Amino acid sequence: MDIASLAGMLLGVVMFVFGVWTNGGIGGLSNMFDPASVVITLGGSLASTLASYKMKDFINGIKSIGLTFQEKEQDPASAIRHIIDLSNTARKEGLLALEEAANGIEDDFLKKGIMLVVDGTDPELVRGIMETDITCIEARHGKCVAVWEKWAELGPAWGMIGTLIGLILMLNNMDDPSSIGPAMSVALVTTLYGSLIANWLCNPTASKLKVNNSQEMMMKEITVEGILSIQAGENPRVIEEKLKSFLSPAERNDSAESGGGEE
Repeated sequence: MDIASLAGMLLGVVMFVFGVWTNGGIGGLSNMFDPASVVITLGGSLASTLASYKMKDFINGIKSIGLTFQEKEQDPASAIRHIIDLSNTARKEGLLALEEAANGIEDDFLKKGIMLVVDGTDPELVRGIMETDITCIEARHGKCVAVWEKWAELGPAWGMIGTLIGLILMLNNMDDPSSIGPAMSVALVTTLYGSLIANWLCNPTASKLKVNNSQEMMMKEITVEGILSIQAGENPRVIEEKLKSFLSPAERNDSAESGGGEE
């Protein structure tokens, strides 16, 4: 599980509750809840987000929140070492030997590239096929991110709509001056809900999905460059140095300590 996402959301709730409670006590917390405001802000913003996308894209986008809590292992240093092992196999036994090695590969993207190489596919065609795959994956990820960004955009807007509704109703019933304060408070709650939707839920989710996408795309770029280098018959040490360009200095040092490529 991704502790950062879970901890961030829980801490957000704690900070909100603590801030309200220290200023208004239990009564202040109860004043933060209004069923009509929830329906207007949450329901309205979700309805507008749904209207902005195809049903399938909307559902996939909402479901993608589960990905923000999953700690998917992304170890570029380990991936590079795996590619170096494959390059050593190809250098010693030939490219056809990679077919047997591919049977133990769990990464479908890497396995696909290796099999293209074994089949004798032209290097430019291998690059084209794999980059097209990357582009399509990134496009699917982008649709999920877009749903959350759209919801973050519409949440505050519907919060303002709820506030305007409350103000209109309040101004039409000003016979009792003592009711103006409570009515104004209820009217402003919808603006609060809209801000919470955007800044506590939607924007953090969209940001985490972008981070996950960036990490996955880097892993796939490493794979593409590694496979093409193997196909070109480059020295494993040269391949290693090329792929280490994707790593941070600290990751390069860790990779060097764990052992480099052979010849």
